[in-house]
Amino acid sequence: MHLQTPLLNYINGQWYVSHATQCLPVVNPATTQHIARVPLSPKSEVDFAAVAAATAFTSWRRTPPTARVQYLFKLKSLLEQQLEELARTITIECGKTFAESKAELERAIENVEVACGIPTLMQGYNLEDVARGIDEIMIRQPLGVTAIIAPFNFPGMIPFWFLPYAIATGNTCIVKPSEKVPLTMQRIFELLEATGLPKGVVNLVNGAKDVVDAILEHPQIRAVSFVGSSPVAQYVYSKGAAFGKRMQCQGGAKNPLIVLPDADMEMTTRIAADSAFGCAGQRCLAASVAVTVGEARHTFTEAIATAAETKVVGYGLDEGVEMGPVITRESQTRIEGLIQQGVDEGATLLIDGRQAKIPGYEKGNFIRPTILQNVNPNSTVAQTEIFGPVLSLMHLATIEEAIALVNSNHWGNMACLFTSSGAAARQFRYEAEAGNIGINIGVAAPMAFFPFSGWKDSFYGDLHGQGRHAVEFFTQTKVVVERWPKDWSRQF
Repeated sequence: MHLQTPLLNYINGQWYVSHATQCLPVVNPATTQHIARVPLSPKSEVDFAAVAAATAFTSWRRTPPTARVQYLFKLKSLLEQQLEELARTITIECGKTFAESKAELERAIENVEVACGIPTLMQGYNLEDVARGIDEIMIRQPLGVTAIIAPFNFPGMIPFWFLPYAIATGNTCIVKPSEKVPLTMQRIFELLEATGLPKGVVNLVNGAKDVVDAILEHPQIRAVSFVGSSPVAQYVYSKGAAFGKRMQCQGGAKNPLIVLPDADMEMTTRIAADSAFGCAGQRCLAASVAVTVGEARHTFTEAIATAAETKVVGYGLDEGVEMGPVITRESQTRIEGLIQQGVDEGATLLIDGRQAKIPGYEKGNFIRPTILQNVNPNSTVAQTEIFGPVLSLMHLATIEEAIALVNSNHWGNMACLFTSSGAAARQFRYEAEAGNIGINIGVAAPMAFFPFSGWKDSFYGDLHGQGRHAVEFFTQTKVVVERWPKDWSRQF
């Protein structure tokens, strides 16, 4: 790939050089080297893609579901064959470790597998004789043109919360990857092209806010899936809904882990460290607050500090590295500023990961695992999504107080409990106000056949990504009421 050549858009079955007047550099966050140029496509290219997708929809929706999923079977095979190459691309442009990148792609493939069940998942239902001689049928039909606006932190996985379900149910689709990490989706679209999908069924438009706004405003785009920060999710949801679109917008989070005194402390520490510092804390299910209850305070605090200090930080393609950099220099500056704000608000720096210098990668956007102790629940740092490898420690006396703290959070993406008590686990599962609950689990990421739930300010919409929710989101129901009077004049 030549650095002076911008990445391409894929529209109507062909690769196009964008007419963009401006490009942004794509930067390896571990080395800060420029690795590509992404075009900021004009709105006219969204229109080009939407018209192509609308034209393709006419034929694609009439393609039997059993035929549509054959392309997904091919895609699954291609993704598996190219998994290591794709994982390297994710690590190079996103910064996570090679193992994390591979795990991300495995989750993407799971969604392709589930979507291959569309001939069953998309079925409706019926009832004879709702009244004498009258039958009623509910069927599911596709919406039309759909769009995906993807974030930077999982460039391979998150588009697949939506894409395979959208096309399997008979819709056509436009994908806008994050301008920070466009290379992974560029390569995935080469694989989509190799499946032989009809032209216009899937389309790729690179860009930034102008492309997002064009998607939200375009009259032929019927539904939009989005993942990003809560303020942007609210903006996207509000604007898309104002233009009459079906919307699902996943936002940010401030995910708590509750540690009870009866927890298996060795297991809890290992899982909590992976949750807080995995992917450099840049995931919407990262643990950002650990709340110790009662006697768990001293044991857990000492253990998690050791885990943070010994975490191996470096370039994700290097052997033995356990955590990579954050995505940009701006993110690094913002995160380090929030750490200082936490100290200014009265928290104690148990482990300070700022000003990290990794031998051989001194220019990289690195922050080592950081732990803030005695964080005030009402402080700015406790209320802000840091989106970096920073864990805040709090302490409470009872599980009831811990649940109250969870429920006071205006986010509701995930909450986890560590305990050996079934009664405590049930109480937490029943009362905690979050869409994804973990019991002795640090990252409660649903499998592809369950929806990726989110509550409160962590989600705008009704139907989530993945599984049956995705099937419902990408289809509209039609109810048919039938009466067929018998013609008594005919002889049988």
